[in-house]
Amino acid sequence: MREEHEYIELVALTRAGDDKAYGELYERTVTDVYRTVRFLINHVSDTEDLVQDIYIQAYRSLDRYDAERAFRPWLMGITMRQVKNYRRRRLTQFRFNQRIEKSDTGMEIDFSVDLISKLAHQPLLEQVRRLPYKLQQVVTLHYLNEYTQEEIAWILDIPLGTVKSRIHAALTKLRQKKSMIYSFENRKGGGLA
Repeated sequence: MREEHEYIELVALTRAGDDKAYGELYERTVTDVYRTVRFLINHVSDTEDLVQDIYIQAYRSLDRYDAERAFRPWLMGITMRQVKNYRRRRLTQFRFNQRIEKSDTGMEIDFSVDLISKLAHQPLLEQVRRLPYKLQQVVTLHYLNEYTQEEIAWILDIPLGTVKSRIHAALTKLRQKKSMIYSFENRKGGGLA
């Protein structure tokens, strides 16, 4: 609770024009924000820019921050919205580039490399990255950042039951993938004997 009170004091000082206070908020929270952004987007080169955008948006939104609510989940809500906007922009750009490439070359896109990499054994984090984005969000917030399910519901602005079902769905999918990899490796190993 002491830490949360310190966040609220820093927000009040920042609202009063103390830029050093916002620098302190940044220093105390940037590790969690950076780790979350880095995990949810695949382009390392864009991570720092997106983190900067998140803190600019947070600064602009401080006047709407409700001191009755916890600061870190509020900031993580901004983080999730910025990541969502980033992903939407990237998808639009990808689709546009895909259309241009198809019209320029008339060639079909080859997904065989992706299929082979999905069949290869990957660490758990790589499997999480392959989950649908909505499942990635709850897994990242719950297991990587250790937010409670209630905080995740507030951050993502979804019902608590939805958070629970997404966590359950993510864990089920991860177990299925692990089972498929295990069975693939056993067949592969058995065929070589």
